[in-house]
Amino acid sequence: MNKKLLTLAVAVAALSLPGQANSQEILTGDTRLACEAVLCLASGTRPSECTPSLSRYFSITARTLSNTIRKRRNFLKLCPTSNQTPEMASLISAQVNGAGRCDARSLNVSLVMWRSSWDGGERYISNRMPDYCAVYTGHAYTDFESSGTMPRYVGTQENGGFWAEAKDYERALAEYNTRLEVERQRNRNNSWLQR
Repeated sequence: MNKKLLTLAVAVAALSLPGQANSQEILTGDTRLACEAVLCLASGTRPSECTPSLSRYFSITARTLSNTIRKRRNFLKLCPTSNQTPEMASLISAQVNGAGRCDARSLNVSLVMWRSSWDGGERYISNRMPDYCAVYTGHAYTDFESSGTMPRYVGTQENGGFWAEAKDYERALAEYNTRLEVERQRNRNNSWLQR
């Protein structure tokens, strides 16, 4: 865990530890869940203790994405540390814009592009992570890069590349390379048949 994430954890935990505060300062309810969500969303590895706070966070939805983001931001702002520093305020912003939108599954859906050409064009998945994901995963108070949990792009756009979770990358790359080799072999066989 990087030093800044550890600092974040200590700040959030200090607000909710019974031994460190009088009974009026112990966080409960949505305030506690908001602080736990801030901490859990800052890490690419999420232990089971994160389940209640993340379930609460991701259950907040609205008809439009902008309203969902606004409601989730308001929820995270219930945590007293959310506005203590500019860095914390920017973390909250990065989390509401990126959390739940920057995993491999979401990237493979949202980054579908169409390249048109004279013979109709083709669909592909962009290998460029959206700016909101780069801000979220690269924030000073998150550990996606240092923990190696960022989604990674497999292959090339021209040959059916896609995003995979870091833990699945090696397997996905092996399957991708096998698929390409099978296609190359099939194309070689077809070229012999056409002669």
